[in-house]
Amino acid sequence: MQTLPGHGEPITCSGPHYDRAKEAKEFDETKAGVKGLIDSGVTKVPRLFIHPPQNLHNLSPDTDGAATGLQVPIIDMRGYQDCRREDVVNDLCRASETWGFFQIINHGIPVNVMNGTLEAVKQFHEQPEGVKREWYSRDNAKKFRYYSNGDLFRSKAATWKDTVYFDFSSGAPDPEAVPLICREPVFEYERHIEKLKKSLSELLSEALGLDSDYLGDIGCMESKRFVSHYYPICPEPELTIGTINHSDASFLTLLLQNHHGGLQIRHQNQWIDVCPVPGAILANIGDSMQLVSNDKFKSVEHRVVARKAGPRVSVACFLVPGETQKSKPYGPIKELLDEDNPPMYRETTFTEYFGFYLSSGNGLNGESVLPHFRVSESK
Repeated sequence: MQTLPGHGEPITCSGPHYDRAKEAKEFDETKAGVKGLIDSGVTKVPRLFIHPPQNLHNLSPDTDGAATGLQVPIIDMRGYQDCRREDVVNDLCRASETWGFFQIINHGIPVNVMNGTLEAVKQFHEQPEGVKREWYSRDNAKKFRYYSNGDLFRSKAATWKDTVYFDFSSGAPDPEAVPLICREPVFEYERHIEKLKKSLSELLSEALGLDSDYLGDIGCMESKRFVSHYYPICPEPELTIGTINHSDASFLTLLLQNHHGGLQIRHQNQWIDVCPVPGAILANIGDSMQLVSNDKFKSVEHRVVARKAGPRVSVACFLVPGETQKSKPYGPIKELLDEDNPPMYRETTFTEYFGFYLSSGNGLNGESVLPHFRVSESK
């Protein structure tokens, strides 16, 4: 297979000048991803993946984060349908206002379903290159695709991960369009996530002081997209990153992750490691939820560091408006506004927001997109 030059090596034999576009093209054409680099025996991070110092600030790739003494809140959903509902709603409210992240336990998804999904994604990435290469694509119209670095040709530096994408925005994809190795485990997991989504939609509505069916009625979390990342071991984790710091454009994100850490969130002006909790689903508030809640709920910056241990496997479910709601204007919920709490944001469609999110580079340079949508009086 093709290999890429390491840092300190020229990109071409004719001279030392670095041609990033050429290196990105060569990497993409291997269709082997970052896993392919590791399989080829690289011991240095190729130049394409080396990030500038500002992206690598305060990295702690080989720690557990326990030294900070801060932990993401754990929300126990046990009894949420009856005796403990008020407690669960209050816990969700506090976590959404102060952390923007929370670990959910007793959520109803069987552990074997969660583990089966993670194992299926892992097995897909660890297939021989020739087997998985046929699924490699950058065609956004495909309901399933495998790729490495969706922003490879736009970002300043590539990140240390490979990805498989499942589009459930219009229901389950055609089974034949999804590799057999991960078809049924992911489809079964999606059916459970659909039930959890409906429960969380009601609970978060109540946490905002609204009727339980409010968020469901406005269709803001109708659509699901699964983005599954595989983070191979990294020989030089201090030089690159798994996912650059960013916040999510979604209304809500539900994350399944294996026992290998690496996820960090920005809290109280410091990076906090999110230690995986066995059997938990990690949830985080997205930009769109912060916008409609008028800053009551917080969308928080997060990142994934590269590590010598691994591989880290995660499956993120992004909850966004359905196809018919994408062009619907969303703004601060009127029931949350008064003279003392005026609207902080203008109305926007999810299509407009996500388009600006991609074009402005939130996912490319780690800068927040929300300020662009603030009303002038709030700037």
